[in-house]
Amino acid sequence: MLAHRQIKDGHSAAMAKVLACIAIVILLTIPEDFCVEIIGGKEVAEHSRPYMALIQGKTLCGGVLIKTKWVLTAAHCCSGKKMKVVLGAHSRSKPEKEKKEFTVTQAVTHPRFDNKTLVNDLMLLQLKETVKPNKSISTLNVPEQFHDVKSGSNCTIAGWGTTSNRDNQGSDVLMEVDVVAIDRKKCNGKNYFNLNPVITQDMLCAGGKRGKKDSCKGDSGGPLICNKKFVAVASFGYKGQCGKKPGVYTLLTKKYIQWIRKVTGGDA
Repeated sequence: MLAHRQIKDGHSAAMAKVLACIAIVILLTIPEDFCVEIIGGKEVAEHSRPYMALIQGKTLCGGVLIKTKWVLTAAHCCSGKKMKVVLGAHSRSKPEKEKKEFTVTQAVTHPRFDNKTLVNDLMLLQLKETVKPNKSISTLNVPEQFHDVKSGSNCTIAGWGTTSNRDNQGSDVLMEVDVVAIDRKKCNGKNYFNLNPVITQDMLCAGGKRGKKDSCKGDSGGPLICNKKFVAVASFGYKGQCGKKPGVYTLLTKKYIQWIRKVTGGDA
């Protein structure tokens, strides 16, 4: 789920058309492997997000290591196959000494998750082995208390998801994009989701100020960081319209923080 670009006009409308045509020709000649933008974003510095988890199963998803044996992700990422969690990864395909693969022994989906409306879209994955933190792998704590995110707050989302609406493979390297929180009333309005589905108090909308920045398919489960705090988990967006409409995130509200503590034992 992620990002976009805008082309500014040149000295005249005619010149703008010429430049646009040239740009299209150039883009068509660039090998697909070099297109490394999370919709409107950029590649992160290698291993600079040590809490990021790459979840491999039937579908591509992200996640966040919240405790040494637990990863938090989106419930809709649940796969019929046995899932594997990769920590310490930057590239999905290249061998990296920092990478470590973990077996999932238990997948705990939120008991009230609804696959149609995507309410309560959270899942906890218990790892078979206890993670030993290092420079490339470490936890990101779930907030102790819930604080709603104000409209206009600066946020960041990272993931290995698709970098355009035509991309089905996802990015090979970890990408990130800056987005801003959007008022729920506005997000529920006719220009956005139009109450289909309803953006609830347990959800947060975020996107680019002028569009063209977003999370996309494959970024689900990744952590949304707002004002340098972990506040939400990537959930869903409009199919085929990443960057055209904002992404939706599951807020880590009080009830979710309590549920995480109950499942993982002790403090979240």
